Amino acid sequence: MNKSVILAAAMAVIAAGGAWLYTGKSTPDQSPVSISATTQEVTVSSTASLVPDMILGQVDAPVTVMEYASYTCPHCQHFHETVYGEFKKNYIDTGKVKFVYREVYFDKFGLWAAIVARCGGPEKYFGISDILYDTQKEWLASGDEAGISAALRKIGLKSGLTAEALDMCLNDKAMAQAMVAAYQVNATNDKLEGTPSFIINGEKYGNMSYEELAKILDEKLAK
Repeated sequence: MNKSVILAAAMAVIAAGGAWLYTGKSTPDQSPVSISATTQEVTVSSTASLVPDMILGQVDAPVTVMEYASYTCPHCQHFHETVYGEFKKNYIDTGKVKFVYREVYFDKFGLWAAIVARCGGPEKYFGISDILYDTQKEWLASGDEAGISAALRKIGLKSGLTAEALDMCLNDKAMAQAMVAAYQVNATNDKLEGTPSFIINGEKYGNMSYEELAKILDEKLAK
């Protein structure tokens, strides 16, 4: 997705007040999350404790790869399906790369999915993330709030989260606000133009095949 779509989607999420969990009842359990005007002024440091970067691999690896992606983005799903597995096996698991994943929210469904992934903490995050990408078409299939909410809850429950924990996470207004704020600040600072996007040792790249990614990583590792 391109820059104009990213900017429009960000404004739509903010205008909608963030997100609320649809429970199948006539009204939501909570009123929509309120994103105040000051959200845009929040700094990365002020949200870092609530919304830490999710990291895989050796923290002191010679190469750092940061991915910006959305759980509702088909291009991101395709990268996960065709590139991520080999990339993880050959570079992250071998200690060559520190991988940092940053969420992009095009819509409230992507925000809900990210909240479910984060609900399990760092220990469960990437496992839930894998499921969200592997089953993206399935949990988005209904196209409506009730169906998508129910599908995301099933993913959380199958991942070992309790119903009570999911309710708490999905109705945590402060966390939702911090996630949207962190997304805005990070995307602005890194001049995000599309998803998936990658920042590799400070250099920005667009979507690519495994062969293209491996070539870039090998060149940086050789320096």
